[in-house]
Order: sequence, then structure tokens, then C-alpha cells
Amino acid sequence: MKLHKETVIAGLALVVVLAFSAIWFMPTGLRAAPPLVGQTLDGRTLTLEQLRGKPVLVTFWATTCPSCVEEIPHLIELYRELNPKGLEIIGVAMAYDPPEQVRAMARQRQIPYPIVLDSEERIAREFDNVRLTPTSVLVSPEGRIVHYRLGLLDMSELRNTIAEML
Repeated sequence: MKLHKETVIAGLALVVVLAFSAIWFMPTGLRAAPPLVGQTLDGRTLTLEQLRGKPVLVTFWATTCPSCVEEIPHLIELYRELNPKGLEIIGVAMAYDPPEQVRAMARQRQIPYPIVLDSEERIAREFDNVRLTPTSVLVSPEGRIVHYRLGLLDMSELRNTIAEML
């Protein structure tokens, strides 16, 4: 049986599409987290690599996002409860949020976990081009994305997932 050139090309194209689809739709626990390198409000450089070995919740938020503001007390409670056991939380302030407004809210709400300013949108782009807030990403101690959530977190479910990693 003789194969036509078009059939071979179509077959190869299908293989390529399936390979990329497999990578894109991989279970989240198999995807490595992006590096996340950012400047905190107190001027430190923070990276996910520094936190390897600990579960890390990366939460993208904005001061103008009502759901984000509503979630802050729950994140503070989670941080205070589980940080001594190893949990880290990194708040990533969206690029459109004025830095002074972010600083003021962090002071006002007494946010104990580090806040990173993503003024160039680099971190948001690296985490699947985050545009909407709140968006939260849970990274395993091994550096793999295990949970990706747009919208308010189910704190009970999150707490249980994190407890299994500690």
C-alpha cells in the first residue's frame, strides 16, 4: 500500500498535536512550577527555589479585588497555623496594583507572609498568564504544581491537602 505525502504529513501533524496536548493537559502534580523570582515589599529577593522542601501557596491578588480582600484573613489564619510546620505563602500583587496601595493594605491588614510586587507581569505570565484574581497555586515541596484555583479557595480542602505534605 502506497502512502500519499499528504497522509504522512497529516499523521505527523496529529502526533505533534497529541504530544503537545499531553504536556499541556498533564496532571498538575507532574508540572514543575515556574521559578518565581520577585522583590518583596521589604526589599528582599524571594524565589521558589529558596523554599524547596516546603509546600508553598502562591496567591495572586489585588487591593481592588473584593474576593482577594475577603480571603486575606483566612490566608493569615492558615499561615499562622501551618507556617510553624513548614507552609510558606507568597502573595503576588498584580502589576496594575499601585505599590503604595499594596504596601498600605499589607500594613493595615498586618499580612505576615511575604508580598511580592509583580510590576512587570513576569510572574503572572510564568504562571499560565494569570489575569484574574484571586488565583492561587499550591506548589509541592518537590516544586510541582498540585493545585491551581481561580476564585476563592476552599480553605478546609486546602488545609487538608497541605497537611498531607507537611
